[in-house]
Amino acid sequence: MTVEAFPAPVGGASLLLSFRPAKKNVLIIGGNTIAAKRAFAALEADATVLVLVRGGLNAACEELRWRAAQGQLELFDLDALPCSSASSSDVVRDAKAVDTFIFTRPAPVHLVCITDTVASPTTEYRRSHLSAQDIAQLCRHRRIPVNVTDMPDLCDFTFLSTHRFVDAETGAPTPLQVGVTTNGHGCRLAGRIRREIVSSLSKDIGAAVEKVGKLRVLAKKSSEEETEVDAEQEITEDSAPSTPNQPVPQRSREESVTERARRRMKWVAQLSEYWPIRKLASLTEEEMGAVLDGNDGLCGTGPSASGTSLPALSQGDSDISGSLHELSLPTRRRGRIFLVGSGPGHPSLLTVATHAALTKHANLVLSDKLVPDAVLALIPPGVEVRIARKFPGNAEGAQMELMEAAVEAAQRGLTVVRVKQGDPTVYGRAGEEVIYFRAHGFEPVVVPGVSSALAGPTFAGIPVTQRGAAESFIVCTGVGRQGKEVKLPGYERGRTLVILMGVARLPQVVEALLSEDPNVARRRDGPAYPSHIPIAIIERASMPDQRVVSSTLKDIVAALESVGEQRPPGMIVVGWSVPCLWDRGDMSILDESAETRDEERLRLWLGEKPWRITEGLNAEWEDW
Repeated sequence: MTVEAFPAPVGGASLLLSFRPAKKNVLIIGGNTIAAKRAFAALEADATVLVLVRGGLNAACEELRWRAAQGQLELFDLDALPCSSASSSDVVRDAKAVDTFIFTRPAPVHLVCITDTVASPTTEYRRSHLSAQDIAQLCRHRRIPVNVTDMPDLCDFTFLSTHRFVDAETGAPTPLQVGVTTNGHGCRLAGRIRREIVSSLSKDIGAAVEKVGKLRVLAKKSSEEETEVDAEQEITEDSAPSTPNQPVPQRSREESVTERARRRMKWVAQLSEYWPIRKLASLTEEEMGAVLDGNDGLCGTGPSASGTSLPALSQGDSDISGSLHELSLPTRRRGRIFLVGSGPGHPSLLTVATHAALTKHANLVLSDKLVPDAVLALIPPGVEVRIARKFPGNAEGAQMELMEAAVEAAQRGLTVVRVKQGDPTVYGRAGEEVIYFRAHGFEPVVVPGVSSALAGPTFAGIPVTQRGAAESFIVCTGVGRQGKEVKLPGYERGRTLVILMGVARLPQVVEALLSEDPNVARRRDGPAYPSHIPIAIIERASMPDQRVVSSTLKDIVAALESVGEQRPPGMIVVGWSVPCLWDRGDMSILDESAETRDEERLRLWLGEKPWRITEGLNAEWEDW
C-alpha cells in the first residue's frame, strides 16, 4: 500500500503574500472609486502611486482629485500621453501609451492595477477586455505583475478584502492587518467574512501586536551594549521550532550575549502563545524590561508589576478592626490563599467553587500562563491579575517568586487566588505550594478542578476506560523536574497511557516507548509498545481551535510535523481506547485472539492514510 507522508497539494488556492512596496512605484489605470481604494492601500504600504485616467483630473473621482491636490499621488491624463503608435484605435493607442509611460519613467514600475474595466459614475468610458489584455501583455513583457478588476483571467495577483487594526486607546493604526480572499468566488461575501472575523477579535488585538513587536526588538539587544545580536546568530520566531515549549537548559548566569538573545526570544514566543491579548496590549516599557530580564517570575496588571507595593486595601478589607478609639490594639485581618483548578480551558467547565473564588472573593489572582483569556475575562476589572512567567529555562525561579508574592499579599490581609489549569494536584505543583504556604503560616484552600487528563481525551472522543477496549489508565508526565528524563510505563494492551507535558519531546517519548535498545529501554518500565499502537495528540482541548492528530506510534512524529505549528498546551494519549469509539465503535479489542484483527482495525480507522487530523469541537459545544 502506497501512502503519502504529507498532504497532497490541491490546486485552486492563492499564494497569499504580504507585499511591502515601500518606495516602489504602483501604477493605477482608471479614475473610479476602485482606483481610489487601490491608491489608498498602496499609500498605506508607503508606495509611490501613479494614476492614469482617460480625460485627466476632471474624469477622476473626488478622492483621487483630492489626493492629487494634497500631493499624495501623481495623476496623469492618459489621452495626453505620448504614444509610439499612430493607430487611431483606442485599444492599440492606450496599450502603447502605457508602455511608453512605463519605459520613460526615471524609476521602474513594480505593480500595475487596471480598474477602468468596470463602469464609473464619473465617466461613461469602460475599458474592453481586449484593451485590458493588450496592456496586461505589455506589462508582462516588462515583467510587471498586473491586476485587472473583474477580469480574473488577466490577473497575476488579486487583492484581499483587508482590515487594518487601530489602537483602541489612541486610534492610531497598528501593524496588524487581516485579509480574506474567496479566490474569485464572491468578493462581497469576502467582505462580510472579513467583518465577522474582525468583530470576533479583541479590540486590543492591534495594540498587542505592536507591543510584541517592541518586545522582539528589546529581546535582541544585549544588556551590556544595547546593540542587536548578529542576525545570523539570533533566533527569530520564524526560525524557531514549531512549539514554543521545546526544552532548553535552565538559565545560566554565565550565558553569552547570543544565548541571552535566544532565551529572550523564546520568552517572547511564550508570551505570544499564552498571555491574554488584553495583558499584551497593556504592557508598559517597564514591564517589558522586567519580562525579558527574567528577575521577576510574574507580571501584574497593577502597580506591583513594577516592584512597588500592592494596591491599598479597599474599605471592606481594612487592616484595623473596630474604632481607633478602642482600647484594644489594632489587629490585622487574616489573609487567605486559594489553590484552584480552572479545568481544561473552556470557561463553562469551571466548578462553582472556582468561579466564586475568581469572581467574588479574590483581591489578587496569580495565574499560570496556560489559563486561557476566556477564564481570566471572568475576573472583575478591579481585581489585580498577575500571570506567571514560567518560561523555558526560568520555571524554577518564577515558581518561587510566585509563591513569595502569594504569601506577601496574604500577610497584608488580601485574599489570593492561585489559579492553575486542569486540577491543581495533577502535575500542577500544588503540593509544593501547600507546603510552602503552610511553612509561612497559611493553610491554603485547595479547590479541585476538572482534570485535563480526563477532559482532554473526552473532548477528542476518546474514553480513557471502556469495557472491551481499556480496563485501566495511567497518567504520567513527559518530563521530570528541571527537564530531566522520566521513566514511562510499559505496554499493556488493556491500558490507556495519558502523557501530559510531552508533546514538545514527542520523538524522545516515542523512542522510549518503542525501543528495544537497553540504553533507551531503561527509560521505560515494562515491555516495549508495538509500533502500530494507536496514539492521539490533543491540542487546545475544549477550546474552539482544538485539534486532534491521530496515528500510530511509528507515524505520529511525521504526522505532527505535517500539520505545521503546534497549538500548546497539548497532551498524548496512547492505546486502543483511541479508536474504540470511531464510527460504530469496537468493544472486542480485549477479546481472545483480538490481536489478529489489529491491521483491519487500523485500516477502518485511518483509511489509506497514515494519520487523521480533526479540527474543532463537537458542533453542539458551539452553543456553550
